[in-house]
Amino acid sequence: MKKTIVIVITTILMSIFSLYPTLCNAQPYGKGLYDSDIPYGSQTSLSIITDGDVDIPITPTNNGALVTGINLVTVTSSDVKGYKLYIRALSDTNLNNYGAILPASSNGSPAPLSINTWGYNTDSSTNYVGVTLSDVLIKSVSSPVKNGDVTSVRYGIYIDLSKPAGNYSTTVIYTAVPQTD
Repeated sequence: MKKTIVIVITTILMSIFSLYPTLCNAQPYGKGLYDSDIPYGSQTSLSIITDGDVDIPITPTNNGALVTGINLVTVTSSDVKGYKLYIRALSDTNLNNYGAILPASSNGSPAPLSINTWGYNTDSSTNYVGVTLSDVLIKSVSSPVKNGDVTSVRYGIYIDLSKPAGNYSTTVIYTAVPQTD
């Protein structure tokens, strides 16, 4: 009997500008970056997009199968000091299939996944970190990225036949904020 499990990681995007609609202007004279292609005195901008939800079909094995899916997160910012990108789970770190749970990895630093856990990385390795309910910095850029800066977030799931077939899902939030220091 072939079991199929589908993992769906829904992504929500947040930009600090959309949460707090205040004006942010370019750096004062002498504080900005020379020739950064950002007009002096103009308002700065910050936007964030992804390539959509991550859908990872899995056919588990007795010994466990490791499968991955990628989410591309693009931040565009005219802030001369750049931006910071954070990740966290919305309300639950577990992947849930009508009560059948696949917990986030307990890895606090990049390491291989344990059986029946999931995690993420940004270096395309086979080492993963478990998602948390708190914002975790995954990228910091210290210059404007007016043409967009792409971060590849790889999700890994290591699962065996002990988990029931079905659709496991959770929601992950990416937040981009302008650099302030």
